[in-house]
Amino acid sequence: MAGMLLADCSMREKRPPFSLKGVWVMKQVVVPQGYVYEYPADEGTWMRLYEGDSMMYEFRLTLTEQALVVKPESKCGVTLIDKGHDEHLYLEEEDPRPLIVMNDTTITIQRMGRVSTWQRAENIEREWGTEIRAIIERDLVNGATSDDMHNYVLSAKEREQADIIHKLIYAIIGVFALVIIIAQIALANRKAKRRLQLQLQQIHEEHDERPQPVRQAIESVESTYFSSDEYHTLQKRLSTGIRLKDEEWSEMETQLKKIYPGFTSQLRNLYPMSELEYQTCLLIKLRIVPRDIAAVMSRDMSTISTVRSRLYQKVFGKKGGSKEWDDFVLSIGA
Repeated sequence: MAGMLLADCSMREKRPPFSLKGVWVMKQVVVPQGYVYEYPADEGTWMRLYEGDSMMYEFRLTLTEQALVVKPESKCGVTLIDKGHDEHLYLEEEDPRPLIVMNDTTITIQRMGRVSTWQRAENIEREWGTEIRAIIERDLVNGATSDDMHNYVLSAKEREQADIIHKLIYAIIGVFALVIIIAQIALANRKAKRRLQLQLQQIHEEHDERPQPVRQAIESVESTYFSSDEYHTLQKRLSTGIRLKDEEWSEMETQLKKIYPGFTSQLRNLYPMSELEYQTCLLIKLRIVPRDIAAVMSRDMSTISTVRSRLYQKVFGKKGGSKEWDDFVLSIGA
């Protein structure tokens, strides 16, 4: 028995405190003479809006298929005191009235023998809460006199039209933002394409206008390196298909810079290459055959072929084969 009592006390402690906050609708009033008045009546539904447990606004509401008519009536301060066992002492402007919580959505308030039953109007709160609060804010909270108060008709059609207008506005803003983004991307692409064209033009001019002594010097350095034991050792190393270490790639890049001083910088300035693309180009410049490139990069030959042809398309803006890209790589770097 003691355990059951402790469990019951524990459940009561965990139960969230009751709050009046929200919109309530009057369902009926029972008077001491025994009469029962059911609501809503012809003059409209009596509603209350509790902002927490400290302020209450009373208003009348008439709901039709076309409109919602709101008539603010009064406001007053309230206090809710929990007495336990779902009983509360409820004060309107310090006037005490017994309040009983029937269930999660229904309460009764007693005053001078009259018992009023109120139910939560969650549908009204959800659909019209914002508009009702705006009306109350304008009339009751800001102190408008009774002469200034008016019935407010909130048309369902007008709400629908307003929603459509808002959606159109958001759609227009979205389209406008999208157009700006597309324009910025197109402008950036044009600038990048123009920059790339200028770089390619510069590379071709440097290649075509290269003085004969410079050409001969480059050819001499190339011939010396590609006939050296160092190059043949590199070829054998690459033909094994074993992946190169980072320091071996760095050493290879350093050697290329000695032979072709401008090659790596021209290559990197053309396009933001991935590591696979860049290393493939280094091996092409070293005259390594595609079969060995694929082996040392741990890729299929078809993958290496695709990398080369895609690089050509990205740089030149048109379709081209892997052989055309190889020829271009071999032509730059003086």
